Amino acid sequence: MPADVSFPAEPSPWVARFAPLIPAGGDVLDLACGNGRHARLLAGLGHRVEAVDRDAAALAALAGVANVTTRQTDLEGGPWPYHGSGFDGIVVSRYLWRPLFPLLFGALREGGVLIYETFMVGQELCGKPENPAHLLRIGELLELVRNRLTVVAFEQGEFAGEKPQVLQRICARRGRPPRMPL
Repeated sequence: MPADVSFPAEPSPWVARFAPLIPAGGDVLDLACGNGRHARLLAGLGHRVEAVDRDAAALAALAGVANVTTRQTDLEGGPWPYHGSGFDGIVVSRYLWRPLFPLLFGALREGGVLIYETFMVGQELCGKPENPAHLLRIGELLELVRNRLTVVAFEQGEFAGEKPQVLQRICARRGRPPRMPL
């Protein structure tokens, strides 16, 4: 994701809503974790979190956070660091690198939950990112998980907030769908 996109300090309401579906005490990958807002949330829920990003300064801010391990790596230019690893949850927010999708699906354990939220076409009218390489196409997340994962929830469109954003969001599970929290 381009460096000129700012990241909020608070966890995404989408991630917070579906994080309880991740198996209790599970191993969770926070991919392109940025400032660690979701790593902190997930660790606070009792998960063991691997927070990965290319930004060493952002990762340093997670030093000493219980249940969070950090890894600095270039997810786009380097090798996939998680071959042979499995996760009970994978969280991705505001990041898109399409070649990683097969690797993410392969790293999700049976019963594991994928929570993904990022920008889609239309965002270029609201601000950054503007590059089509960083914008999902309409329905793209649904197409990507089809025949791989069970969709729990999906949304796409313009969402109000401090400034409007055009997003696509999915929560999906490997295997049967979980019971939703009330």
